[in-house]
Amino acid sequence: MSCVHLLLTLAFTVSLGTPVEIQRPRGVPLSKRQFYEENKPFTCLDGSRTIPFDRVNDDYCDCKDGSDEPGTAACPNGSFHCTNAGYRPTFIPSSRINDGICDCCDTTDEYNSGAKCENTCKELGRKEREVLQQMAEITKEGFLLKQQLIEEAKRGHQEKQGKLTEIQENKKQLEEKVEAMRTIKETAEQPEKEAKERHLKAWEEQKAAIRLEKDKTKMAEAFLELDDNADGVVSVSELQSHAELDTDADGTLTETEAQGLMGGADQVDTSAFESIWSNIKDKYHPESQPVEPAPVETPHEEAKEPVVDNDSEAYPEEDVSDEEEEEEDDDDYREEDDKAPPSIKSSEKSHEDEEAMPPYDAETQALIDAAQKARDDFEESEKALREVDDQIRNIEKELSFDFGPDAEFTYMYSQCYELSTSEYIYRLCPFNRVSQKPKYGGSETNLGSWGSWSGPENNKYLVMKYEHGTGCWQGPNRSTTVKLTCGKETVVTSTSEPSRCEYLMEFTTPAVCQEAASVDPSAHAHLEL
Repeated sequence: MSCVHLLLTLAFTVSLGTPVEIQRPRGVPLSKRQFYEENKPFTCLDGSRTIPFDRVNDDYCDCKDGSDEPGTAACPNGSFHCTNAGYRPTFIPSSRINDGICDCCDTTDEYNSGAKCENTCKELGRKEREVLQQMAEITKEGFLLKQQLIEEAKRGHQEKQGKLTEIQENKKQLEEKVEAMRTIKETAEQPEKEAKERHLKAWEEQKAAIRLEKDKTKMAEAFLELDDNADGVVSVSELQSHAELDTDADGTLTETEAQGLMGGADQVDTSAFESIWSNIKDKYHPESQPVEPAPVETPHEEAKEPVVDNDSEAYPEEDVSDEEEEEEDDDDYREEDDKAPPSIKSSEKSHEDEEAMPPYDAETQALIDAAQKARDDFEESEKALREVDDQIRNIEKELSFDFGPDAEFTYMYSQCYELSTSEYIYRLCPFNRVSQKPKYGGSETNLGSWGSWSGPENNKYLVMKYEHGTGCWQGPNRSTTVKLTCGKETVVTSTSEPSRCEYLMEFTTPAVCQEAASVDPSAHAHLEL
């Protein structure tokens, strides 16, 4: 039998322990042995044609799908099956057959190239079994931790439900208390309001009386001042001496204008003066009150040049900087500003004292204090109710989350896990958000807020999706996919950015560990041929 038609003769131990021989063409997996029967014509696996069996592995491609040349490089689309007894069987492209490079660990791909290949399947199988054993131990320990997490989640859920019920009962009591405090407050505020109004009214009346008295005094003083000849009446000519009363703003108070202000009379006595006082009091300026002179700008004295003796040098002027001169000018200006005329200051202070409301009497102040206490008590009860509402809202929010089939992910809630790289610190807060912060200063960037579980149909709890993060410059909003794998510890193991603004995190947790099936370690030897 030629090398291209070589049939592999393999010993396979079945459950009865009896060795049997399985023959098939080179490069054919055991699962397809039934299609290659030596004494029958071969039909291409795509059904395109049937050829004599001696044309299988004859180094000429007859089938479009390359199935007639599983053990040669004749077909460009063919594949060669590496049995790799003791390790993992695999397929390689037919083009790699006899190319001088050992691709199959059992060396079967280089049967006619002269390449010196060493069968490494046994060693690779041993190493893989060690890795699988370690993974099995991690899975086993992780699953035990997962059971603890589930029990803790159950207890925590019951505690939160109990706490929620208790808080909701307390809320009813607080609501009743708030309404009671509201009634007390409103009851206390009514007499307070009435007492304040009485006080304000009395104050306004007092101010009106004071203003009226001052106005009468000012009117009497004005009458005496206008009555230049002290004959007990004010005449038109006497009124004309006060040009500030000019009605047409031409700077002169004419006789006609003065008579108009006096109601058409030539002169008025004290009693009649009361009726015209309202016409002139706003403009009237008492002679006893000096008019503030308008500021007069004094010209700077011209600088006098020093007289210099022809036989002697002039003394040098002192070097005074512009800044020092400005500071001196500013100081002088501020001192002048601070010094207001005593008469004006005392007048303003007196006016403020008169306008200031007097303190409440003892009875009114007592009502105000009682109402204020009622308000404070009401606000305190309202604050307590708001805090209770916040507690209820937070607990209900937590209880509403999908923490897995057995609530095994509950322990991650309100927790955050960080991974530090050479440039950034990545922070994952499950069921909340993912962020990135420069390691050596800078603002934090939101890489996405909690969206949903996004794993495959058979287990959606293997992938978390965080969306609607900070927008990229002229790009989409950032988002993060978090892939969960079994581990004894809860930790972020890696981060990457496979696509612009789309991040990937690897995250280990016991919560995804599954119960390990009881499997014989020798089963990982991959004895299927």
